[in-house]
Amino acid sequence: MPTEGKGETVHNRIAMLRAERGVSRRQLAGALGVHYQTVGYLERGEYSPSLHLALRIAGFFEVPVEVVFSTEPFPRIGQ
Repeated sequence: MPTEGKGETVHNRIAMLRAERGVSRRQLAGALGVHYQTVGYLERGEYSPSLHLALRIAGFFEVPVEVVFSTEPFPRIGQ
């Protein structure tokens, strides 16, 4: 089975959840105690969160962690 170069990519729906709830990157960062640029890195997949941070993000949005993060790409909305 061929492996992709980024075998440990973590996909997320942070930007979608923020947009749905009208939360800015700065607001989310403030609630989590991280720099707002960290939220941008997470959203773009340039940084994978620790388990603790992933659970805190899910808790902020009041959803199970698997709603926010996945090792597989999320299906595009409308497909």
